[in-house]
Amino acid sequence: MSDGDEAGKEPGGGLKTLLELGPIALFFVGYLALRDRSFEIGGTAYSGFILITAAFIPLMALSTWAVWKLTGKLSRMQIVTLVLVVVFGGLTVWLNDERFFKMKPTLIYLIFGGLLGIGLLRGESWLRAVLGEAIPLTPEGWMILTRRFCALFFALAVANEAVWRTMSTDAWVNFKTFGLTGAIFVFFIFQGKLFERHGTGDKDA
Repeated sequence: MSDGDEAGKEPGGGLKTLLELGPIALFFVGYLALRDRSFEIGGTAYSGFILITAAFIPLMALSTWAVWKLTGKLSRMQIVTLVLVVVFGGLTVWLNDERFFKMKPTLIYLIFGGLLGIGLLRGESWLRAVLGEAIPLTPEGWMILTRRFCALFFALAVANEAVWRTMSTDAWVNFKTFGLTGAIFVFFIFQGKLFERHGTGDKDA
């Protein structure tokens, strides 16, 4: 009975994906609608990017809250991401400076990569604590996947810095919306052989 109750707390895969990617998609759509506009509020001029960032913060918080209500739990990655969105998004709006929000992905990936690196130095796969229920791997497989994820996060941090510092805001928004998400998707595709070689499967089924 308890297993059934637990299953009832899990939303469908499509709903969970919508909650996680919906805010990013809405940020992109909102930016396209307001990117060429400027708004004066309280005597201060704000670009469309700043206003969309201001709207993204509560939207991200609401989405994270919805995931928590539906599943009864949040991953460490979701919590860290929300905190950084609030902090760097808040600084962007408060100081009217879009650079803070553009730096957010860099810090997120540096934190994740750094934490995985610390675990690796201790001979542990901290990635397993986050994805262990979703990906059945041998201990050796987890160590390999963790090393690869660690390298990926540091590479994405460098890529984000390069894009926002050298390209236009339009280019960065496209990179954030499609490039970062696409890179992780492609990364998982290329782990097929690892999952095949080191996957444990559901031997109890």
